[in-house]
Amino acid sequence: MFAVIKTGGRQFRVVPDDVLEIGKIAGDVGTIVQLGEVMVVGGDTPVLGVPFVPGASVAAEVLDHKRGPKVISFKKRRRKNSKRKRGYRDEITVIRVTEILTDGKAPTVGPRPKREKKIETAPVEGEDAPAKVAKKAPAKKAAPKAAAKKPAAKSDKK
Repeated sequence: MFAVIKTGGRQFRVVPDDVLEIGKIAGDVGTIVQLGEVMVVGGDTPVLGVPFVPGASVAAEVLDHKRGPKVISFKKRRRKNSKRKRGYRDEITVIRVTEILTDGKAPTVGPRPKREKKIETAPVEGEDAPAKVAKKAPAKKAAPKAAAKKPAAKSDKK
């Protein structure tokens, strides 16, 4: 099953587990948002909306908020000593489509749990504990060099 959604003035063809970069939408990282402007729901019997399919929505998990690449706008008017340089970066939201909903249903899939980093615990002294490795002492710093003597300043005697 697929759907064609409209968001941020653009249209996207999506299927579950798609990862998209769309214009910024409200929602914290890890939450589920519903995109309601569904234009087409495809599958065995495709449904076309006029302009949107009633009761259809797409549930998506917000993965990240970031900024797009820098775009430079440079304008010059020749022989007029006039030029202007402006730049901007788009605000982007990265989402993962979780499911395509029809008939006004609510999302059933919640946000995916984040992968936690494995923390290795220190082994307890005993049979399986490896031998402790002695830490090396930090390298000694070189002794400071003696300050060089400066010649006496010449005075202007007349």
